[in-house]
Amino acid sequence: MNGHDKIANRFGYSDALLDLIAEDNNVIVLDADLAKSTTTSRIKDKFHNNFIDVGIAEQNLVGIAAGLALNGHIPFASTYAAFIAGRAFDQIRTTVCYSNLNVKLAGMHTGITVGADGPTHQMLEDIALMRVLPNMVILNPCDANEAYNATLAAYKHKGPVYIRFVREATPVLTSREDEFIIGKAKVVRQGKDITVVTSGQILAIVLDSAGMLEKEGYDIEVINVHTIKPLDVKCLSESVKKTGKLLIVDEHQIHGGLGTAVFEALTLENVHYKAGIIAVNDTFLTSGPHDELLEKYGFSVEAISEKVKSFFLYHTL
Repeated sequence: MNGHDKIANRFGYSDALLDLIAEDNNVIVLDADLAKSTTTSRIKDKFHNNFIDVGIAEQNLVGIAAGLALNGHIPFASTYAAFIAGRAFDQIRTTVCYSNLNVKLAGMHTGITVGADGPTHQMLEDIALMRVLPNMVILNPCDANEAYNATLAAYKHKGPVYIRFVREATPVLTSREDEFIIGKAKVVRQGKDITVVTSGQILAIVLDSAGMLEKEGYDIEVINVHTIKPLDVKCLSESVKKTGKLLIVDEHQIHGGLGTAVFEALTLENVHYKAGIIAVNDTFLTSGPHDELLEKYGFSVEAISEKVKSFFLYHTL
């Protein structure tokens, strides 16, 4: 987004962990041989007694975190989302969620903008995997400050939490002084013509698109769903009842992500609206520069704007 500083939201994660450990020695940070990429090397350097590197052993990572939680610690286990949500799913399901243990999981390098790492690392299925698990909370912060606040909220929450982070630097849209409540979405732009719902780093692109559309006479309401589970159904329902139109922009596979969660919830609420979605359409991606991939798969400012305008082809504003 033009005019905003950019920083990778994973640095907000490690900033929060440094502050938490300074106040609570029970916070333990675990990593799986990716501490530089996840930024948890900062914890290792300053609080080495509160840091454990388990090596390239993601199932062990979650198992050790569970053991620490059983002994009264508050573990934050970090590695790439493709590994923690994928390789360690059984341990997350059976050891952490079944026992409702106080384990926090950080899935790094999610989504399209992992770019050159290719389809093995472009994790676009993690929301679906985590959302289906009983007791699991899912947070998807939009920038470094929201990542900081999400990490503090995860610390305060008693039970399993999964937080998504991205690799690339993204525009800073929020402040650390902003209120962050698990389960409460935020209307970040008021409008009456259409509700656009998104989450994570794509919020900046959606807001750019909304700004461009305003110049053409469209009044866009934008909602930042930083908590994907539990979902703020009240906020979403009230907005869609007002506008009658809903576009979800979801940096995830089209099945099982934010879009699925919102459509399910509004169906149960018996809300009637015209709907659309931008998501990855049931395909693995290709390697490439992150900006080019966002454009190729429909997440550019222009693509979002055209999708919004398609709602009004046979209607007047």
